[in-house]
Amino acid sequence: MRAADQIPSANWTERARPQQWSAAEIVAHLICVERAILTNADHIVQKSPRHFPLWKRAHLPMWLAEVRLLRLKSPAALEPAVIGNKEEQLGELRETRERAFAFLAETEKRDLRVYCWKHPFMGRLNFYAWFELIAAHQIRHTKQMQDLEQRLPKVVESSQIQ
Repeated sequence: MRAADQIPSANWTERARPQQWSAAEIVAHLICVERAILTNADHIVQKSPRHFPLWKRAHLPMWLAEVRLLRLKSPAALEPAVIGNKEEQLGELRETRERAFAFLAETEKRDLRVYCWKHPFMGRLNFYAWFELIAAHQIRHTKQMQDLEQRLPKVVESSQIQ
């Protein structure tokens, strides 16, 4: 949120480079990914857990999600409908985060490590690893937002002497 606050509303949908996302696209992506994780988690924990052998539960280390050395293409395309003005999008992101915290609070008395599903790049993650991924994914895109802020043209407000 602090990194997003550094992007002026006037530059919210502006890309610093053609191949890079705007702040609006970054936040829309975070919202979509986090909503998908919550939806999948809610759906999966209502069923009996499936057993996967240890070798099928192996996954890449979570710190890889934070590092921006590898550019990955999101498996889910951004829908233009999720891109809005800065205040609306940040409000939606806050709401999604609040739902994630509420969901974790509702399920805190259950051991959900036995629930696993596959991530397109990281491998099969258990329930808790998916929520760790939300944090690592946010760190990755916070760095992207900070980089965007550095590359966008600076908005200078003029002062008028009266």
